[in-house]
Amino acid sequence: MSSPFPSHTEYQRRDLLLMSRARNYAAWQRDLVAPWLGRRVLEYGCGLGNFTAALLDRELVVACDTEPEFVDTLRSKFPGRANLEFFSGDTLSPNFPALAQHCLDSCVCLNVLEHIPDHQQALQAIADVLAPPRRIVLLVPAFPALWGPIDRRLQHARRYTRASLADVAARAGLRARTMRYVNVVGFFGWWINARILRLEEQSAAQIDFFDRAIVPVMARVERIVAPPFGQSLLAVLESTENFT
Repeated sequence: MSSPFPSHTEYQRRDLLLMSRARNYAAWQRDLVAPWLGRRVLEYGCGLGNFTAALLDRELVVACDTEPEFVDTLRSKFPGRANLEFFSGDTLSPNFPALAQHCLDSCVCLNVLEHIPDHQQALQAIADVLAPPRRIVLLVPAFPALWGPIDRRLQHARRYTRASLADVAARAGLRARTMRYVNVVGFFGWWINARILRLEEQSAAQIDFFDRAIVPVMARVERIVAPPFGQSLLAVLESTENFT
């Protein structure tokens, strides 16, 4: 008998499609992340390409994902792009170190590190294929207290605090150039969904309202005042050799 629940890949695809509706949120992510990236970028965990389009002004983008069907979708979405390469696999793949031949200068990893059991190994392997200062820009879910059914179904291994992310970065030979919480309103929304409503998946209506009514205001406010907590944690990591 087949399971009444979608597979993890199908659930993740549905979640990515829901988030693709949030155009203001995507623009906010771009504004937060893009200034830290160089001209030759590894996008580790590209998914369905919700952020890839924001990188296509770069000299080279290597879009990487563990789900081959996501990579195939991305090939179809951006055909004939001379500055876009694809890699199907993860940091444990035997041919992952060969990505160093692309002379990559930075990596963006949005809402991916929390899925990886050995996140220290992943950070070390990513840093190894980058040129100094081996810059990795991360966006990860924040605060274990926000853990809920959606985290479980997305197969998140953890949610982070500044201290826990700084610790794993240090063990991987990296230090934070900057680290800050973002999306303070989302903190309360995620807590309500996780702890009170116990939602199993994100709501299209919630995403649309949040994107239309909340994000434009919150993005402007957080540009001026960094919040003391938030739904997510933004970090820019570089190799410790860059700090000596």
